[in-house]
Amino acid sequence: MLGALIVSYAQSLRVWFDQHQQITALQQEIHDREKRVKELNDEISRWDDDAFVKAQARQRLGWVMPGEVGYRVIGADGKPVGAPPEPGTPVEPGDEAPKPVWYTKLWGSVEGAGKPPAAPTKRPAKPTPKPILTPSPER
Repeated sequence: MLGALIVSYAQSLRVWFDQHQQITALQQEIHDREKRVKELNDEISRWDDDAFVKAQARQRLGWVMPGEVGYRVIGADGKPVGAPPEPGTPVEPGDEAPKPVWYTKLWGSVEGAGKPPAAPTKRPAKPTPKPILTPSPER
């Protein structure tokens, strides 16, 4: 009889400990989410400041104030160095493009396996620039 009682109480205690751990994990998750909400509210309040908005326009959009001259440094690849992100891309710091799901990558490789590789195309020779014609001065 004593053994049956111990087994039944042991099962109850195990369930209680599991639930206690789950409650602790959920409380930590609530704390983390409240912290994130506070950070987002702080960011929203920063957007009410005109100086912050101007700084973001300069940084993200490359805008300049009236009377200033803006310069862009062009890299070897022909793209501006330190350029703002392309329109339509997320601008959140740390955000990256969503990674494809594993089955999307798998299906893409299946589709790609059925297509033969494209033959390399020859680049046309660079055309010579046309001479600039200037009108002759009237005599």
